[in-house]
Amino acid sequence: MKHLFSLVPLLAFIMLFKFNITATAQTEPKQRIVEDGGTGPYKAIMKEEPSLEAHTIFAPQDLMPFGPENPLPVLVWGNGACTNSPWEHYKFLSEIASYGFLVVATGYIPMDDSPYQGPMSTTAQQIESIDWAIAQNGTSSSPYYNKVDVSRICVAGMSCGGLQSLFNCADERISVLMICNSGLFNQQNASQAVPGMPMPPKEKLQDIHSPVLYLLGGEPDIAYHNGMDDFHRLNHVPAYAANLPVGHGGTYGQPHGGEFAVVARAWLQWQLKDDQQAAQMFRGQENSLSRREGWTLQKNSLAE
Repeated sequence: MKHLFSLVPLLAFIMLFKFNITATAQTEPKQRIVEDGGTGPYKAIMKEEPSLEAHTIFAPQDLMPFGPENPLPVLVWGNGACTNSPWEHYKFLSEIASYGFLVVATGYIPMDDSPYQGPMSTTAQQIESIDWAIAQNGTSSSPYYNKVDVSRICVAGMSCGGLQSLFNCADERISVLMICNSGLFNQQNASQAVPGMPMPPKEKLQDIHSPVLYLLGGEPDIAYHNGMDDFHRLNHVPAYAANLPVGHGGTYGQPHGGEFAVVARAWLQWQLKDDQQAAQMFRGQENSLSRREGWTLQKNSLAE
């Protein structure tokens, strides 16, 4: 009996140790490396961020190359169907991050290809993404301290995520927009919208104060007419409409995001990093995008 009582403190310590290990494992932020980190020079990682609930971060694994002389521009992303997870777009977003961007996507991290089941996301989550990126750059304890270019922020999204981006377009912190497989509804086709989507009127286009790229899936895309109608109405900011006839789903799920990732990356490298080689995909009559198989590019009078 004496030996039994002497074992009690030891057993209690073992139980406490096991509990702490289990608790730590349960609270450890999830992360995942997608397609070997992408094809870019800065291999990317997808991860949860404890300080930003219901969002997923895509960023270079090694942040040492980044600082005031080489900061990370920001891509804020909203998902199709206003889904609260970038489960359909994670290959596309990881690929972009691998070229030296901080991507802050709406919604919970997808650890596999299973469709997300849960409530829809909100327009406010994109604003939370911008707030977070700016705060991280100014917080000395953050791994992103003085490494984020808070003057270069693109807000973008696919389908309903594009509508969320247009809803938020007046935010003065936005440097550029990228509206993917999306466009504002008008009175004639508003009944086609999925319940719960943001539904700004066409007049909302006047709040856009930055260059904008519409990245569309051609006439097979159910959002084609909405997006092209937006494009044709824009006469106060540089506007571009790039079309590849693959339909509403784009190429996001293809390896490294497919053709849509190539074009989106070039847009971001030009607009957010002043990359003049990337600019050649859009500039002039002899732009390289129009020479890529299947693509067409239209520009308004203010575009280069």
